[in-house]
Amino acid sequence: QVQLVESGGGFVQPGGSLRLSCAASGSIFSSYAMGWYRQTPGNQRELVARISVGGSRNYAVPVKGRFTISRDKAKNTVYLQMNSLKPEDTAVYYCNRDPPDSYWGQGTQVTVSS
Repeated sequence: QVQLVESGGGFVQPGGSLRLSCAASGSIFSSYAMGWYRQTPGNQRELVARISVGGSRNYAVPVKGRFTISRDKAKNTVYLQMNSLKPEDTAVYYCNRDPPDSYWGQGTQVTVSS
């Protein structure tokens, strides 16, 4: 059974930082690339960061240079370090494999505002 539990979101001022965590079940974590997605009301989820099984990283243009994705294989956990946050980063953030499984966790809300 797939399990995805996101945490670490919150309220932060522009320019601030947050670190998101995602505890994933072993079956999905070890066999697939993992990604962080985000969604705002009325919009589709978008992939913002991806890390392959081998550790290669890719980022969407809006977050490149500010966000860093990593994974801890021993803990079956994926992280997203978010620096220099902007109001447009406000969204619910989810993790999932890439391409995504049909199951999604509850996500974690990130709000960037002054």
